Amino acid sequence: MSSQVGAGPKVAEPLARSTSGVLSWENDPGVPPTTRRPILRPEPELGRTPLPVGIRGPQLPDGGQPGTVEFRYWNLAEVLRRTADFWGPLLAPGTKWQSQVGPALLATLDAGDNLNAFYDREGVSFWHHTTNGITVYSGESPDVVAHEVGHAVLDAIRPQLWSVASAETDGFHESFGDISAILTHLTLPTMRTAVIAETSGRVSGSSQVSRLAEQMAWAIRQRRPASVEADCMRNAANNFFYQNPLTLPTEAPAAALSRESHSFSRVFTGAFFRALGGIFQDQDSQGPDALLEAARIAGQLLVAAVTTAPIVPAYYAQLAAHLIAEDRVAHDGRYGNSLRRAFIRHGILSPREAAGLEEGDLDGRSVGLFGDAEEPELTAHSVDGAEFGLDRPLSFILPANRTRFAVAGAAPEAGSADASPPDLVGNSYVEDLFRRDQVATPAQEHTEGPHPRHYTHKIIENGDEFRLERRLFACGARV
Repeated sequence: MSSQVGAGPKVAEPLARSTSGVLSWENDPGVPPTTRRPILRPEPELGRTPLPVGIRGPQLPDGGQPGTVEFRYWNLAEVLRRTADFWGPLLAPGTKWQSQVGPALLATLDAGDNLNAFYDREGVSFWHHTTNGITVYSGESPDVVAHEVGHAVLDAIRPQLWSVASAETDGFHESFGDISAILTHLTLPTMRTAVIAETSGRVSGSSQVSRLAEQMAWAIRQRRPASVEADCMRNAANNFFYQNPLTLPTEAPAAALSRESHSFSRVFTGAFFRALGGIFQDQDSQGPDALLEAARIAGQLLVAAVTTAPIVPAYYAQLAAHLIAEDRVAHDGRYGNSLRRAFIRHGILSPREAAGLEEGDLDGRSVGLFGDAEEPELTAHSVDGAEFGLDRPLSFILPANRTRFAVAGAAPEAGSADASPPDLVGNSYVEDLFRRDQVATPAQEHTEGPHPRHYTHKIIENGDEFRLERRLFACGARV
């Protein structure tokens, strides 16, 4: 993203290069007028495996300063590669992008006028929009880029999550995107040093790395100030406490929790970020190298948990239990206390459930790093399409795998909550999509205007019924 009319943020003077490489922002250009300066990074090798990336269109020459299209091109290229390089070594051997994506994840640098960014199984797309005379480019923010690539990574390792009708699976997809940004940027030595200094070593506190998409949030705030946080889009250093999504409103201001995916994602992101801080404290020392190792360990455990956790209504709790189980497999339980404390603090596990996840319960219950979950196919469920103005039944996928751990999150008063039945979860989710006007009918799907309407879902004909399918994951901005 960028500031200034039709250009980028001001810099005091051109940034000299004493060595070869490209200029890139660390994690975000910042709120305009920015005082941040990009850093010099190695020129990215976009085609490197196991996760090749690319940018559509002709390659632009490097050497551009902030505010130029050349800078935006190479900043995007560097962050695409940076993100893929973080996740690639943590994935099972042979992992590739989701099959519809193709051999390489391709990015569109600037798809037009819209304050948005999305992943749609054809690649990742970024946009621009002018607000109060300042043009913001979503593809210039490493936070936004790494978030969208995170959606693609998760789709590569758990494609079953794509069309599940569940607020928790959707919320986790958004959380994984934010986690992708955080862990990716912690690979930068400058970022690790800055975070440790800013938080006095308590890295789960609010910092430059926890405050996500500051510039894009600024642009949204000019039109819809209550829809984003005061200084960023979302802050991973938060105290949001789990509630059953069915008890939450469809939408809410950023200060409150709702079951909308970006809002509800903050519960899991907050717990994971707190756990990352605990893993860092569990290292033998607490310097920049230890923070890099903590980020790698946290990412490894998350990938393993995603691979094995069944897709059920209480998905956050299953992920938490599997993170704890995978820690026993990979690290002999070294980080179990930090993981438990974090998930209890955010209500994803109740104290009773966390205490119940002892050695005897965990042994043999998780299939281990990159193991096969051996679960049945997720089932389709149909409802009367007339509820949504349709002339035939509407089917969608329920979160109805067999539960592996008996966990479901904390109850607000005390103890553990009961998980909701899959059909109720699915029905509520689909109704929310229609309430938020996120479902494209066949006639609407290809309708474009000066500001394209990015529906997240579509209705397709399937014999004597309609089927609901996901089209894309979008950043959630509606201005």
